[in-house]
Amino acid sequence: MRLINTILIIFLILTNGIKADSETQVLEYLKKGNNLIFIRHAYAPGNGDPDNFDIYDCSTQRNLSELGREQSKKIGSFFEKNKIPIEKVISSEWCRCKETSQIAFGKFETKNFLNSFFSMKFLKKKKTQIKDLKKFINNWNSDKNLILVTHYVVIKEILDYAPSSGEIVISDKNFKKIGNIMIDY
Repeated sequence: MRLINTILIIFLILTNGIKADSETQVLEYLKKGNNLIFIRHAYAPGNGDPDNFDIYDCSTQRNLSELGREQSKKIGSFFEKNKIPIEKVISSEWCRCKETSQIAFGKFETKNFLNSFFSMKFLKKKKTQIKDLKKFINNWNSDKNLILVTHYVVIKEILDYAPSSGEIVISDKNFKKIGNIMIDY
């Protein structure tokens, strides 16, 4: 039993060191700039959107909870504390993405290529959105980072990665995932 406990302690020490090293590497990439930073909107309880969803009426949408608003503040603090250079922040037109962007960064603009295509109602726009996103990124050139506040389905489609709410996922301009950072709510 003592041997098992010793092995378990050694394993925990080694894996925590690996995680710290990878977070340090991710921070170095972020501070260097020229990255795409995908952020899944902060915590908004539930899945998808109600049937009466109206892009211009937040009361018809799934929105951030108080925990999501706190998570958004933590996202903004993370970037500020680590002095990560930001070219601009672009958000989906969905209210939960705009609110995440507003709380975390203040200034942002919206682009419809970051909108969700989770529901059948919007799925037909998926190919066009991904094409437009890739075109936008292909034309983007900066030595700072570009922040894209969007949805699970967009990040999953473009990076083949399943993010949690409020998770920061970093990639290069070729959409090669560099790393990720979890921001708890």
